[in-house]
Amino acid sequence: MDALADLLEGVRARGALFSRSVMNPPWAIRFAQDAPLTLVTMVRGRAWIVPEQGDPLPLVAGDTAILRGPGPQVIADPADAPVSCTVLDGDRCLGPDGELLTEEATLGLRTYGDSLDSQDLLLSGSYEVSGDLGQRLIAALPPALVVPADECHGRLEEMIAAEIDCPAPGQQLVLDRLLDLALITKLRAWFDRPGATPPAWYSAMADPVVGQALRLLHNQPAHPWTVALLAERCGVSRATLARDFRALVGVPPMTYLADWRVGRAADLLRETDTTVEAIARRVGYSNAFALSSAFKRLRGTTPTGHRCGSAPTGPSATGPDRADLNPPGSDAAMAVAGPRRPD
Repeated sequence: MDALADLLEGVRARGALFSRSVMNPPWAIRFAQDAPLTLVTMVRGRAWIVPEQGDPLPLVAGDTAILRGPGPQVIADPADAPVSCTVLDGDRCLGPDGELLTEEATLGLRTYGDSLDSQDLLLSGSYEVSGDLGQRLIAALPPALVVPADECHGRLEEMIAAEIDCPAPGQQLVLDRLLDLALITKLRAWFDRPGATPPAWYSAMADPVVGQALRLLHNQPAHPWTVALLAERCGVSRATLARDFRALVGVPPMTYLADWRVGRAADLLRETDTTVEAIARRVGYSNAFALSSAFKRLRGTTPTGHRCGSAPTGPSATGPDRADLNPPGSDAAMAVAGPRRPD
């Protein structure tokens, strides 16, 4: 496993909401569901992502946009078109008059719009992201990003469109897995774009030394790592690893490991009924007291408080790596190239 794979474990589609919109201009779709992540592909025609602040981003045929929620996002053609459809949770849509669209108002399963041969065709799929680690990936993204068609080739969108037309047994599961694959390929394409600035941990994985250190930490988080032991496994001196890791990742190796362990523990606390003692040993702490101390320091609450749903308090609740995953100014960086992370 690597950092991206680990983070994506909490971003799997389960019952993802899919829709296909076919329209003639002018039109505008407002995504108002609570889903923290929505993928939109312009199959034909063109449109604009219209943010609440900043300039619209163009979408042309074949482009895919990843929209970070929750909160309303608008895609329109032209950019100043009035809202003609509002997408809500539970696979519900409102018409321009605010009334719920009935099955009779659709063009078929999961399909809305004017007619099947309309000028613009848009595919969308929304995620329900669970877990602390999945939220870290979401926090690393700008509110909207666009992967151009010529930078991520494949037939995934065709396969999704074909599956939407095929209400066979297991359709939802197939759509979920296709959406998972689409998200992974689009994120990698965006992170690797010339001029893009991905999260520090993603770029660091390409370094022969720091990348190996990251893989060791992710593959064996419960191992009793020290900087000296990690450096030995990477074939460099302790000073070299400490310097290079901090320069590329933004935090020292043991700080990164502590936050990663606590993040894994946070997910296990919410997703299982395993005892705090067992979770502590599973993620690399000697006992529940050691995990509790780390949890309190990094999250501002105890493991039991987290499991019961109490909100973190205090400045330490954000964890040491949040600034690196969500750098200053990223919310304003709604551009194809993505946010700029300070050195």
